[in-house]
Amino acid sequence: SPQFQALFTPGLRSVAELFEKKNYELRIAGGAVRDLLSGMTPQDIDFATTATPAEMKEMFTSAGVRLINNKGEKHGTITARLHEENFEITTLRIDVVTDGRHAEVEFTTDWEKDAERRDLTVNSMFLGLDGMLYDFFNGYEDLKNKKIRFVGKANERIQEDYLRILRYFRFYGRIAEKPGDHEPSTLQAIKENAKGLAGISGERIWVELKKILIGNHVNHLVRLMYELDIAQYIGLPLDGSLEEFDRVTKNIQNLCPKPMTVLTSLFKVKDDVTNLDLRLKISKEEKNLGLFLVKHRQELTKAVGPEPLRPYQDFIMDSREANTNSKICELLKYQGEEHLLRELQEWTVPSFPVSGHDLRKMGVSSGKEIGTALQQLREEWKKSGYHMDKEELLSCLKKL
Repeated sequence: SPQFQALFTPGLRSVAELFEKKNYELRIAGGAVRDLLSGMTPQDIDFATTATPAEMKEMFTSAGVRLINNKGEKHGTITARLHEENFEITTLRIDVVTDGRHAEVEFTTDWEKDAERRDLTVNSMFLGLDGMLYDFFNGYEDLKNKKIRFVGKANERIQEDYLRILRYFRFYGRIAEKPGDHEPSTLQAIKENAKGLAGISGERIWVELKKILIGNHVNHLVRLMYELDIAQYIGLPLDGSLEEFDRVTKNIQNLCPKPMTVLTSLFKVKDDVTNLDLRLKISKEEKNLGLFLVKHRQELTKAVGPEPLRPYQDFIMDSREANTNSKICELLKYQGEEHLLRELQEWTVPSFPVSGHDLRKMGVSSGKEIGTALQQLREEWKKSGYHMDKEELLSCLKKL
């Protein structure tokens, strides 16, 4: 495929040559293989090899290739930089001990053993640089049929790393064609192990949850989180507002909302946002957006009459905060106001045409009076729909 051909940059050709010379096998692994088989260009590419980290270091160093950060080395990953490109290459491995969060690994040269410790069948394939597909668990079949299944027994895979529960949902939202197409035994395994998510760090959970919130079937998947007792362990309110969630997930179709906008529809009160933050360590911006939506979603709505956008524009004009504009855009998505959203995105925030300097020229000298006059003129300007220019406002001042 053209996507596959495009991978062969000068960097990759050089890497492939080095491995070939030493007779080490090198293949593309995991997500990149899934993307290529779906006809997509992979965002980042992981490679797997039979060479150990020590052998790779030896090989790269003697070829004068620069190695970057050695953080991944104990898990078997070496990162080499050739032709302005980074290549992340990991030795085949078996998980020896897992505690549901991290694994201790031991290296192997057995490709099937490495595939066996991966999470989902669609993520467990390898692709040779000659275009040969190595698929030990029917991942390609599942991908064509849009099925999401764990490699081997769901129970065992989940207990190796409980975050895989959310990864299952995320890939379901990416690949499955319709909601509700799960194997009952998989859902049973998820329910039995849901509590394991309590031990996973908030940051890791939030990365997965955000992707679920902007993927397909989000309504179905979040309802499933409540049915399978997952919600309570990942910071969601126990009595999440599922009717509001239904309404908002319909509103936001095709509007590309931020994950927080979708999630806030489950929240009834500000505390729900605070509790989510305590569990998931969301960013300040995300937290502020959640609080903003909970506070304004009911009363800040479009005006009846010829200027439906006015309340939102007034809010932006009165606000002293920097990113009010983008928060209002998210509010409009939440409310499903597609036309108003487009209008607002085309609207440029007008700047108030009068300054204190203009008033001094007119003989207003005390600071207090200038402040009051500016305030009054701002009100007049607002009433005019921000259309009055400097001249009109100043002549208005004479009347006042």
